[in-house]
Amino acid sequence: MQVVDANDLDLFGRAAAPERVCGVDEAGRGPLAGPVVAAAVILDPHRPIDGLRDSKQLAPARREALAATIQRRARAWAVASATVEEIDRLNILQASLLAMRRAVELLDPSADFALIDGNRLPELAIPAQALIGGDASTPAIAAASILAKTHRDALMRALDVQYPGYGFARHFGYATAEHLRALRRLGPCPLHRRSFAPVRELLQRR
Repeated sequence: MQVVDANDLDLFGRAAAPERVCGVDEAGRGPLAGPVVAAAVILDPHRPIDGLRDSKQLAPARREALAATIQRRARAWAVASATVEEIDRLNILQASLLAMRRAVELLDPSADFALIDGNRLPELAIPAQALIGGDASTPAIAAASILAKTHRDALMRALDVQYPGYGFARHFGYATAEHLRALRRLGPCPLHRRSFAPVRELLQRR
């Protein structure tokens, strides 16, 4: 595996650049509930998108607007996830890598090179490079981070209707004070990750 700091990035040196490079990122590694979601994006150099950056640096309205633009202008994009059950069985890192692999495999047209945010690579059938800080400096990864975040947020808002009382539409499953209070009051629901300490400890006490 090759891991590069994105601030010192010279992706292909003197070699010919691959034709279809996808950026890949995930959203939802930290929450106590819900799936982890990954996106893969191949940008179209003839249809540039202004303002791409790490989704965490964007206001929600700006993130949603950019997500719609990415879906219209990208050469290809795909979103995939790993379930709560897969997170508990595999661990969150491996589930995140699984979601990334699924997103890359869904691209049409397919990518011939992948840029992965972080320091670990999923198992892919194409060459790939891990980029530390890639979501803040590499447009295709930034685009993937935006799609993954907006898709997961929308999913958690929908699941809030199915599992009311926890506040999923507000905290998206993260360990906020509101969420922890609801978890203690209501107990875990099927969305909660049993392998994560606050949920596991509550189940053990019960």
